[in-house]
Amino acid sequence: MANPFVHLELNTSNLAKAKDFYGELFGWTFNDMPFAGGVYTTFKPDKEPGGGLMSIDDAPTGWLAYVGVEDIKAASKKAAELGAQVLIEAQEIPNVGWFSVVIDPTGARIAMFQPKM
Repeated sequence: MANPFVHLELNTSNLAKAKDFYGELFGWTFNDMPFAGGVYTTFKPDKEPGGGLMSIDDAPTGWLAYVGVEDIKAASKKAAELGAQVLIEAQEIPNVGWFSVVIDPTGARIAMFQPKM
């Protein structure tokens, strides 16, 4: 499939409780790393895709799916042309890649990700 889901991310108000829940439910193990203003926790199941958890007060609690793209700026522009609202313009994740977040014309949030090569 072109443009598969590549990363899943949980925004939560209680990171410890989420880690306990998903660790017990699915047997996931977690790796904490420093993140602007806090901690970003990654997980990697036996099969793709992996993801992360973070605590952000100004975002709704819920899962956000990331779709892989070849050109983050072109994909973000195309999404806007197709009626999406761009919430987060293309931003770099140092040493990892770039991402953007949009709200599609039906009101659903989705993110796009371009890895560094």
